[in-house]
Amino acid sequence: MAFPITYVDIKSCVMDKLHDIASRSKFNLCFQKIKMAMEITQFLLAAQSPDANVRTAAEGNLKQFQEQNLPSFLVSLSVELANDQKPPESRRLAGIILKNSLDAKESGRKEQLVQQWVAIDGGVKGQIKEMLLRTLGSGVAEARHTASQVVAKIASIEVPRKEWPNLIASLLSNMTQQESPATLKQATLETLGYVCEEISHQDLAQDEVNTVLTAVVQGMTLGNHGFEVRLAATRALYNALDFAQTNFENKMERDYIMKVVCETAMAAEEDIRQAAFECLVSISSTYYEVLEEYMQTLFELTSKAVKEDAEAVALQAIEFWSSICDEEIEIQEYGGDGSGHSCFIEKALTSLVPMLLETLLKQEEDQDQDDSVWNLSMSGGTCLGLVARTVGDAVVPLVMPFVQENIVKTNDWRCREAATFAFGSILEGPSEEKLSPLVNAGLEFLLNSMKDENSHVKDTTAWSLSRIFETLHSPARGFSVITPVNLPLIMAVLLESIKDVPNVAEKVCGAIYFLAQGYEDAGPSSSLLSPYLPSTISALLAATERTDTHDSRLRSSAYETLNEVVRCSNIVETANIISQLLPVIMTKLSQTMDVQILSTDDRVKQGDLQALLCGVLQVIIQKLSASEESKTVILQAADQIMMLFLKVFGCRSSTVHEEAMLAIGALAYATGSEFVKYMPEFYKYLEMGLQNHEEYQVCAISVGVVGDICRALDEKIVPFCDGIMSLLLSDLSNGVLHRSVKPPIFSCFGDIALAIGEHFEKYLAYAIPMMQKASEVCAQIDNDDEEMMDYGNQLRRGIFEAYSGILQGMKGSKADLLLPHAGHLLQFIELVFNDKTRDESVSKAAVAVLGDLADTLGPNLKVLFSDRVFYNEFLGECMESEDDQLKETAVWTQGMIGRVLVT
Repeated sequence: MAFPITYVDIKSCVMDKLHDIASRSKFNLCFQKIKMAMEITQFLLAAQSPDANVRTAAEGNLKQFQEQNLPSFLVSLSVELANDQKPPESRRLAGIILKNSLDAKESGRKEQLVQQWVAIDGGVKGQIKEMLLRTLGSGVAEARHTASQVVAKIASIEVPRKEWPNLIASLLSNMTQQESPATLKQATLETLGYVCEEISHQDLAQDEVNTVLTAVVQGMTLGNHGFEVRLAATRALYNALDFAQTNFENKMERDYIMKVVCETAMAAEEDIRQAAFECLVSISSTYYEVLEEYMQTLFELTSKAVKEDAEAVALQAIEFWSSICDEEIEIQEYGGDGSGHSCFIEKALTSLVPMLLETLLKQEEDQDQDDSVWNLSMSGGTCLGLVARTVGDAVVPLVMPFVQENIVKTNDWRCREAATFAFGSILEGPSEEKLSPLVNAGLEFLLNSMKDENSHVKDTTAWSLSRIFETLHSPARGFSVITPVNLPLIMAVLLESIKDVPNVAEKVCGAIYFLAQGYEDAGPSSSLLSPYLPSTISALLAATERTDTHDSRLRSSAYETLNEVVRCSNIVETANIISQLLPVIMTKLSQTMDVQILSTDDRVKQGDLQALLCGVLQVIIQKLSASEESKTVILQAADQIMMLFLKVFGCRSSTVHEEAMLAIGALAYATGSEFVKYMPEFYKYLEMGLQNHEEYQVCAISVGVVGDICRALDEKIVPFCDGIMSLLLSDLSNGVLHRSVKPPIFSCFGDIALAIGEHFEKYLAYAIPMMQKASEVCAQIDNDDEEMMDYGNQLRRGIFEAYSGILQGMKGSKADLLLPHAGHLLQFIELVFNDKTRDESVSKAAVAVLGDLADTLGPNLKVLFSDRVFYNEFLGECMESEDDQLKETAVWTQGMIGRVLVT
């Protein structure tokens, strides 16, 4: 008998089939993941293949695995790293990819990776962390080292969130278990050091800090451990010192830590001694105020190291005293006369200075050829300079006998160079009255030393001359060691010496730079340099063309000096000379377009030269535009100049784009409303600059150029504003763009509003919420973090400048549109007033916007001002400032508010 097939039977059959397909699909996907996990070793090895095709395919497989299932991918990498049976090459790459999955240099990308890790299932993260902790016991040193770094990266994310509460305990158990091998203890200490480096001292409870310090300090002791463990412990202490605030306040604990560090500084092994001195350098800055009772011991230790130890150790011993100087200079700058601090440098002066002077005689034969060289001589001279800044006049009588004795030793270049270096090093700190007689007496001798047979001596002499011109040549203040009598000799020597070997010529450029800079705003005195301008420009241009140098330092220095010579010249007397320089530089820039590019190196060189030439053009444009008579030169050449800049944008170098953008900003200022004719062609490059989030400096400069163009064009910028505002708003919302670009964007809103006035109405609904959101970010900034505090000040200033521009631009019939936002702005100003960490530029911007608010909205604000009386105290504080501009703005603002209140 046949059974009828019902709808239910068909549905059941179909559902079974679909379930079967789905199961097979899930199985296939699961199998694929397992297969990829099993093959990850092959992928990792192939990704390092010399064969590009193999390498590309493997990188594609790794990327596919990562994108399809990130948790499994990270687990597989941690398993690979933990397995001592796997090849070292695959483990190394596994560790690198793990690290790069957790951290990045760019802040926006870093935040993305953090959120990516946070979103992973806790059980999976637990597996990864367990594998990493297990890897610390690996027999392979590289695997242990990599695991230490990855553990610290995870800790940087999880410890502040209290998501890895047993990390410190897990690590410390490795130190307390007797059966733990030395390699595990070494890796554990290394991990503790990295963790301390990654997290804040606020992230650990005091009992955890105590246990970490105990383990680390015990790890440093000679009797208990071998070299590797003691070295790791000493390096870990360096990173843990920031956490030891409470411990350093306790005399007994502080004594013990200092005792162990000082003993370790005398260890038999050089690496450990170096690490111990690095700890002392850190202690000198972090715990300066408690060092008094240890200073005799520390002087003996550092003195012995400088005189007898290996260079790496001696350098750290000198750095200890440089650090002490830094602390005492800061106390003097921010603590009045510095009374009340320990004056360690002053007390040690008579012993410290001779020790440092001896190091100056330990030069290396080729140190003048390489600016990156850092040796005992360079370190000692730097420290001597800091000592001079710390104690001022007191250093001079201790140094001058060394200078006078050694500078005349004709048979030993080391003595002559050391004497000149010592003299140049003490030119900042002592008073003009103390130094002037010495410089006046020795200047001719130094100028003659530019003919010394030894290039080391000439190099240091040129540097010392630049220091003299930088510190003791300021005609604008009515003081200079350069006179109409000695200037001819000075110029003759410099213009001859710029032809010397490249490293000497580079230092001579520095001397000319500061010589010219001294005449800035010097009135009639600036005329002294005018007769030498043609020969100076010729000499600098010749230096840029030299082919006997292996790098571009001389060329860069010569162009930068040329910029300063032009910038500081007396425009009335030198306009014709600078006008003649303009076509020379334009021709040079044009010639760079025709250079044949055969390699990446060729393109870099072309870009560097174009950037330098754009920089010179910017300075020439600014200089000639400062006078109505000479501005005509720029106006006549503007079309050709702009054409060159547009050609430069065809290059892919971000450095060139920066310099060309800055020069275009100067050209916009010079040409004013006429610049509008260049906008159709230039706009696409401006757009590219505003979208360049990777090379954020280009983006920041492009934002600044928008402001320049707004000031030049006023309402003629309107046709381009929709695009510009859209890009600026997009930049503010972009999580990848470097935060330093965002404050200038707000300032730019103000520039645009000032330029286009009531046309800004259409952007209010987008700009104001962004500004209000940013003001809320300001309130959350951590003022304990100096970098964030600076950023907060920049952001607040940018927001205030935006409001000022908008208020002034909208003043008139559209002013009422801003009334709903007045309360929020007043509240923000009050918040900033109550924050005593604000800098003076923020105060200026806040007081100015307060006045603009009263001026634009008038009687409508009477109630608001009556309710918020903080401004009385704020304006009173500003009127007591030593800054005349701030006082003037405060008086104006007080008048504006007074007018509102009596209306």
